[in-house]
Amino acid sequence: MPIVVDIDVMLARRKMSVGELADRVGITPANLAVLKNGRAKAVRFSTLAALCEVLTCQPGDLLRWESEDAEGVVGAGGAAGADETVGAPGE
Repeated sequence: MPIVVDIDVMLARRKMSVGELADRVGITPANLAVLKNGRAKAVRFSTLAALCEVLTCQPGDLLRWESEDAEGVVGAGGAAGADETVGAPGE
């Protein structure tokens, strides 16, 4: 997929754990892992806004586009359940 998720980069810069970020954003650590590992097919704007608020960053700091040619074979394919939408419960 040509959209790359850089949440791990922002977590390292903020010295924050995945569990702490999930708690502060209001999503489960499992859903955050789906997003962080690039397996999500969609993300709610409200979740993206909450991530940016907690990490004090812009959406472009978390998401970037790469051409599919640059991706090569490594990122091709997905895991079972890869069409999950990540968001806070009840949205």
